Amino acid sequence: MTAEAPAAPAPARGRLVPVTVHFDDLDALGLLHNARYPLLVERAWVRLWTECGFRFEGDWAAAGDACNAVREFRITYEAPVSRPGPHAVHLWLERLGTTGLTYGFRFCSADGATTYAHGTRVLVRLDPATLRPAPWSDAFRAAGRDLLRPAGTAPRSTDTPGGPARTATP
Repeated sequence: MTAEAPAAPAPARGRLVPVTVHFDDLDALGLLHNARYPLLVERAWVRLWTECGFRFEGDWAAAGDACNAVREFRITYEAPVSRPGPHAVHLWLERLGTTGLTYGFRFCSADGATTYAHGTRVLVRLDPATLRPAPWSDAFRAAGRDLLRPAGTAPRSTDTPGGPARTATP
């Protein structure tokens, strides 16, 4: 008889999106290469927004809210990922403005219990003809509300390292 793993804890806000670290994502020391974290975070966001009905299919004029650009990306590495396999990215919105947004993320174990890296990214929605800032659609804003931290609230312990979502020891 095999014991079942405990269910993943529900994040305080946002979504826990499964990702896979592959052998070729590791560097010469056998650790997840630092440049792979942003790629895996991006893939998690693409999966989440696609599930919400927002996707880029090759046409910027038709992309709508998927026509956006990164203004800033910050990441802090807490502990190395030392093996391929299932992991997760915990995603949430810190701020949803008229033309921009800031999201938070944690790269973590598949169950969300161990944090390996965390950070934020700022996106700006663009008009495809002018590449100038443009407002998010009402549909996008509605979908984003479920991921948004309420104004004036501090991040919860499962959103940042230091609380129950512990950091791995090297």
